Amino acid sequence: MNRTTLSLIAGTTALAAVTAFAALDGPSASGATAPKAAASLPVERTSLLCPAPSISDIADTSYTSFTPVTQSAASSGKAQLQAADQQSADGTDTSVSGGSTPGKGSKGSQGSKAGKDSKGSKSGSTPADKPVLTPKAPGTPATGDVSGADGSALIGTADGGFAPGWTVQETTEVAAGTGRGLQGVNCTPADTEFWFPGASTAASRTDYVHLTNPDDSAAVVDVELYDKNGAVKSPLGENLTVPPHASKPILLSTLTDEQQSDLTVHVSVRSGRVGAAVQALDAKAGGDWLAAAADPAPALVLPGIPADATDVRLITFAPGGDDADLKVRLATSGGLITPAGNETVHVKSGMTTAADLGPVTRGEAGSLILTPTDQSVPIVAALQVVRGKGDKQETAFIPATAPVGARATAADNSAKGSTLSLTAPTATATVKVTASAGSGGGTAATKTFTIRSGTTQNLAAPVPSGLQGTYALTVETTSGGPVYASRTLTATEGGVPGFTIQTLPNDRGTVAVPQTTQDLGVLQK
Repeated sequence: MNRTTLSLIAGTTALAAVTAFAALDGPSASGATAPKAAASLPVERTSLLCPAPSISDIADTSYTSFTPVTQSAASSGKAQLQAADQQSADGTDTSVSGGSTPGKGSKGSQGSKAGKDSKGSKSGSTPADKPVLTPKAPGTPATGDVSGADGSALIGTADGGFAPGWTVQETTEVAAGTGRGLQGVNCTPADTEFWFPGASTAASRTDYVHLTNPDDSAAVVDVELYDKNGAVKSPLGENLTVPPHASKPILLSTLTDEQQSDLTVHVSVRSGRVGAAVQALDAKAGGDWLAAAADPAPALVLPGIPADATDVRLITFAPGGDDADLKVRLATSGGLITPAGNETVHVKSGMTTAADLGPVTRGEAGSLILTPTDQSVPIVAALQVVRGKGDKQETAFIPATAPVGARATAADNSAKGSTLSLTAPTATATVKVTASAGSGGGTAATKTFTIRSGTTQNLAAPVPSGLQGTYALTVETTSGGPVYASRTLTATEGGVPGFTIQTLPNDRGTVAVPQTTQDLGVLQK
């Protein structure tokens, strides 16, 4: 997979930045000189896609939009989220539900949702020209809510000062029924390939792959399934059409008659591009969103397994022609350890392999590190994590992720119920963590942490002073590394330990733009 936070439009903008920002000196006697090193400039346009949140009538969904402050970013700009199935061909808004609710408090104590009017009507009945939320200036989150099954998939765009590092979090609380608990997902850019190890067509599961097309022309998509025996024959997953400015949820059990507990889903786009995410719902063990795994690679990091996890399941897949042999290690606060009985995993080419690690953290938070034991074979991987026991179980997923790099952001944090997990698998690193102002008020705060090589740290992250509403956490690597990160949200309702985990890959808020000492005007003569 070749994901990026820059849309194709952002790529065009980056080319424009070459003309606008390149250093132009006079030509040398020979008429040309060697180019200077590339400059890192803020992106000027970004697009994000959010899947439709829930089919439950008792679901409550909140959206949080946040742009971190970026040096040298434009002083003006805007960001907007529009319903995918209610956009016109030119991208203008024709009907969008929801509203801005800057005073939303922490989860678990919200009471009634702000997405309902004084008569208790659902937010889907709001005026057609009202956006799902109105983003605020960079550095301050904005929130909005929808209730029940009225939420649509959203297509978002941000430009100018709102574009660099723009983050949108979709968080849903479902009080009962299939998938009950806390579900969360980061809205992501469109792309042409996605891997989802950890999906299922088991009798207890209801898994959908959501495909959202942001463009003016239809996208043609293949959805392939791989189980423990290899490719699942499924002609129904071929040549699927996703109309322009629309979203299509596909129930995986309609693509095959086989009931498989562990599947890898491969989404490949023949024409156009889409956003993709898998909603994995269990009849007894809750559910969550399964975000796309990091690009296939021989070594992977899956950060932020909760300390109280009661069961952890590793799902891996080798998409190439060679088998993979992997060394499995857990990075804890004290260093790297090897889980007893699960020292290695053999992954057959083209087949999904699952390993039950049980309560691998044993009361101490950790991150899973996968490395090749012999030859390097690219793989994809994800963890299915369960908290609670019996009828009070809840499930979340941790896909393998890219490192934080220069900067990454997690939105929709509250004073209680948010945990930031950082791991430095190969070298000690220093990170700066900034808590933004609150969506309803508060002053930003910053702390610096040192993460020792081979360890995972669950941090008491900074909280804005005078916090009202929710806030964002921005992580920046200042030295050493690489650093991998995830954020866990928790909210216990009815004795069920609801939780959701989002990884924090680099936000790609800047782009490298080559500089030149050649006067570009000379080239136009």
